[in-house]
Amino acid sequence: MSFITGEMLGEWEERYGRPRVLQWRWPVTPGDVAGVRASQKRGRAHDITMFIFRRGRLALIHKPFHERGVYRAPSGGLEPGETLEAGAAREAWEETGLDIALERYLLRIEACFDAGGDVVRWTTHIFQARAVGGRLEPHDHHEIARARYATIEELQGPIRAALLRTGRRLLTYRAALTDEAVAMLSEPAVGAARG
Repeated sequence: MSFITGEMLGEWEERYGRPRVLQWRWPVTPGDVAGVRASQKRGRAHDITMFIFRRGRLALIHKPFHERGVYRAPSGGLEPGETLEAGAAREAWEETGLDIALERYLLRIEACFDAGGDVVRWTTHIFQARAVGGRLEPHDHHEIARARYATIEELQGPIRAALLRTGRRLLTYRAALTDEAVAMLSEPAVGAARG
């Protein structure tokens, strides 16, 4: 879980509610494993994925290497010593140009990306958030080609189909975690202390 400690998780759950915890073994390619390992700077083994709403629509990102029509929820990693709120705000601003407020801790997916026995562990922490300012325009143009708003129906219809059409295992992982997040979004929040 890298530098995210049990104490930090407890604080997040106290503020944003207890997430549903899933454990997935996800088959990937050797190239996928190499790519994940390359992103593990300073022991990082996580991402914070944010479902950011503004007026009932979600902010989504498109990376420069993504195929046409492929969008997903923005995500990124915390820096060592960075709080959840500061890291989520930084990543959201870099990837979408939006100022956000976290609202609910939806899911924690503890994944084992497995390329024929070569395994890398990764945890995705998924939060619901709302845009409280800014304009939808990415600031990190190296990582993000563009951003757009979409409805849940678009996300689960043509956008999901585009993710799956790629056949790329890490994008199918994103489609699956989106399915789980959307299911959680339809459930009432339990035990979240808004703050």
